[in-house]
Amino acid sequence: MNSVEHSAKPYWNPYLSGFGLGLVLLASFVIMGRGLGASGAFTTAVATAVHQVAPTHAENNAFYAEYLGDGSRSPLKDWLVFEVLGVFVGGFLSGVLANRLKLTVEKGPRIGKPWRLIFAFIGGALMGIGAKIALGCTSGQALTGGSLLNVGSWAFMMCVFGGAYAVAYFFRKQWI
Repeated sequence: MNSVEHSAKPYWNPYLSGFGLGLVLLASFVIMGRGLGASGAFTTAVATAVHQVAPTHAENNAFYAEYLGDGSRSPLKDWLVFEVLGVFVGGFLSGVLANRLKLTVEKGPRIGKPWRLIFAFIGGALMGIGAKIALGCTSGQALTGGSLLNVGSWAFMMCVFGGAYAVAYFFRKQWI
């Protein structure tokens, strides 16, 4: 063990953390009038980038136009962009304050770093595609939709956990 692991602070109580996340979600509804989610920030950034490269295409495409508004919209005008930036900054600060900040690739003993990164990229891409198909990422669907008792959000999360459980058998040997 290195010195970082010896001096790391203990993890927060998951029940208190969940309660805190619920308060953040409630504040999001009260202050912004909508719940949490991350995929909308990435979609706004992509739509803005496409608009910079091919403005006519972006303005005539119903998908991109929805995220561009009147055509003068900057990604910095979308509060979800700041939410996602806050997640990155908050995660970084949390790691610093808990003395857990280190550059590493988490992996099992039976898989090399390149394959671990390839699997992570494929998994992330599948989650991104799934978020667009499901009309929301797991944070938006589970936290926001679940808190509103949205049947589609509950079905989505059951499918996420069921799907993960179904394929875990094929990948768990990489972690043992």
